Amino acid sequence: MLAAALALDALAGDPETLWRRVPHPVAVLGGLVGLLDRGLNRPRLSPHLRTAGGILAIVIVTVMAAAVGALLEFLCSLVPYGFIATIVVAAVMIAGRSLYDHVRAVRAAFATGGLDAARTAVARIVGRDPASLDEPAVCRAAIESAAENFADGVVAPAFWFALLGLPGLLAYKAINTADSMIGHRTPRYERFGWASARLDDLVNLPASRLAGALIALAAPVAGGSIAEAFRVMRRDAPTHHSPNAGWPEAAMAAALGLALLGPRRYRGVLTAAPYLNAAGRRRATPDDIGRALRVYAVAWGLLFLLAATSGGLVIALS
Repeated sequence: MLAAALALDALAGDPETLWRRVPHPVAVLGGLVGLLDRGLNRPRLSPHLRTAGGILAIVIVTVMAAAVGALLEFLCSLVPYGFIATIVVAAVMIAGRSLYDHVRAVRAAFATGGLDAARTAVARIVGRDPASLDEPAVCRAAIESAAENFADGVVAPAFWFALLGLPGLLAYKAINTADSMIGHRTPRYERFGWASARLDDLVNLPASRLAGALIALAAPVAGGSIAEAFRVMRRDAPTHHSPNAGWPEAAMAAALGLALLGPRRYRGVLTAAPYLNAAGRRRATPDDIGRALRVYAVAWGLLFLLAATSGGLVIALS
């Protein structure tokens, strides 16, 4: 079912016409997080109470999402060919095609509208200030987003679906959505979002390593070396401020021969960060985005093969 869900996502992606008519499940999760934020994260509360409120919020969101997943799985089991509905739900929660299309749009924007258009396109997938980015920085941002989001938008949902079915998949998406909304180190969310951020780090640990390995194995399609990609990943990933993002990003940097990460500006504040694969080329180009997309596509293909062969082995053994 995971292999089928990956294939369905690759073919259909996120149909905009559908999600303009009905809310996307992730938007529903985001609405619940926002409701809990407004109700439990009040400035007049003490820091300890705001931390406790954040813990309560992520527990509520995760448990509700897992319960909905369990209910959907149960209902699907009651009808003939209900597994097809399970596959469709899983495909909706995997963002592989959507991510590919958004990153490809950045490269296309350079050709059709120049740097300003590319800045607009990259602002849809990264949080840094687009106006401060020159062409190499826009290209690096798109490439880094492809690598990092391959881990938490494709591999992690696939991992938790394979392990725990729809309850695990929906619980993961709830945690990841909460982290993206409230897991920030800002005065409002440093306390309230602490639990969401730490839980997101925890549930992404296995998938980030697997995503990095898949990207490293795909390095030859961009002219890179598998061995060098693994070496750089093991060396540089721990230097990243995130316990997870460094693994796929370092592997991608080595696969492309680029230096990624480095200092960047968020909300007007310059943030210091070490380069991944510091010996690599720093002036990324739109062609490098195309090379990164080839690596991404092959890494996705390897994930599909892993799901298909694992599923076949389980069926054979049963």
